Amino acid sequence: MFQRSVAWMARNMPTRESMESNRLLRPVAHRVMEPGLWRFNRRSVPRGVALGMVAGFLFPVAQIAIAALFALPFRANVPVAALTTFITNPFTTPFLWFVAYKIGAWMLHSDAAAIAQPAAEATGWLQWLTGAFDWLWRQGPAFGLGLIVLTAACAGLGYALSALGWRLWIARKWRHRHAIKPV
Repeated sequence: MFQRSVAWMARNMPTRESMESNRLLRPVAHRVMEPGLWRFNRRSVPRGVALGMVAGFLFPVAQIAIAALFALPFRANVPVAALTTFITNPFTTPFLWFVAYKIGAWMLHSDAAAIAQPAAEATGWLQWLTGAFDWLWRQGPAFGLGLIVLTAACAGLGYALSALGWRLWIARKWRHRHAIKPV
């Protein structure tokens, strides 16, 4: 399973050429293509993970381009930031949005139902649509607050886990190197 995940990441990792040809990044391509932003090291990889999660959670469109732009001032790894945005996809986004709403509703002490028919008595599509917008407007603060809290928590956790993973990987390499030491 782990090898398939690594193979998928290798296939889908954005290349320098694909980022350079991206029309959204063209104005800042010279900055995004800086070699230091494409090196994998113990500082840039966790930063890339955290920034990729922020871009993936908070921005529904152009996530990869936004993650690459976020990577510039923070000196984060651009490919890792871009790849981490895939944490949100059509399968995970509804669940994450539901969790974000529940967190926000809990923090704001809101007792409105998370999933409800916005306008049960609506007879026409226009009445249903206005009822749905009204329901969304009332639930917006809880969702917004929950999304910010969930983003911050997941970005912090992603940073910590990737930093720990990097440290364990380097420790394993050192142990392996010293174990094969020629006599």
